[in-house]
Amino acid sequence: MIAIAVDDEPLMLGALTKAINASDDISSVADFTSCEDALDYIRSNPADIAFLDINMRGMGGLALAEKIIVSCPDCKIVFCTGYEEYAIPAFKLHASGYLMKPVSAKDVQVEIDNIKGIRQREKPLTVKCFGTFEVYAKGEKLTFKRSKTKELFAFLVDRKGAGVTVAEIGVALWENYEEQKNQNYIHQLFHDLRQTLEAIGMEEIFERNNYLYSVNIEKIECDYYSYLKNGKPEFIGEYMSQYSWAEVTCGLLWEKKNK
Repeated sequence: MIAIAVDDEPLMLGALTKAINASDDISSVADFTSCEDALDYIRSNPADIAFLDINMRGMGGLALAEKIIVSCPDCKIVFCTGYEEYAIPAFKLHASGYLMKPVSAKDVQVEIDNIKGIRQREKPLTVKCFGTFEVYAKGEKLTFKRSKTKELFAFLVDRKGAGVTVAEIGVALWENYEEQKNQNYIHQLFHDLRQTLEAIGMEEIFERNNYLYSVNIEKIECDYYSYLKNGKPEFIGEYMSQYSWAEVTCGLLWEKKNK
C-alpha cells in the first residue's frame, strides 16, 4: 500500500512516518508538513491511505481530507489528533480510522488491517497465485465444476486483464491442442465459468470483447497483482505451481525478485 502522512509539526510527522513505515503492508510513505503540498502531490500520485493530522495550519486536516477524496476517491483517510472533539466531524467524512496521539506502530497496523478488511469487502473475490492457484469468495474457497474451468480462470488472471483468443487458451491448456477437438469444450468452460461467477454475484469479472476473453482485474484482490504494484507480499519462488504454462511468469517473477 502507498501512504501519505501530513502533520505540520515536524517531530510529530517524523514519529507518524516511522510508525507507518513499520508496517509490512506499506511500500512507501510520502510525508508533508503542508496541506497544500500534500494535495498537490496526491493530485498526480494517487495513494491507498492518508494519515492526516486534523488541527493544522492552512486548510486543516478535515478540509484536506475532503479534497483528497475528490482527487483520489479510493484513498482511505485515517485522522491523527490529540483532540477527541474532532471525532464526530471526522466520521461524517466517512474516515476509515481515527487515532489519538501519540500514534504507535501498533495503532497504525490496526487501522491498516481494518482498511484491508474494507477492501476485502469491496473486492469479494480474492485470488492467490503464489504457491498453488486458489480462488476465495468472501473468505470461502470457490469450487469450480471442472478443473479445466479453474485452470481457464487462472490463465485469464495470469494475463492481467489482457484479452486472449480461444486458440491462445487452447494452446496453453492442452499440450496437444486440436482446434476441432477442443474448441467446443473451451466454450463449455466459458459457460461453466460464467455460471460459477454468477452464483456469487461476480459475473462481471469475466469479460468478452468480440473474439477476446479476459478478466476485470479491478474486481479482483490478487497477491500477484499486488506484488507487481508494490513488491508485497513477498514472492518466495512458486507461482500457480499446478500449471506448467505458469512457469514462464514464474521465471519473470524470479528475475524481478533478483534485480
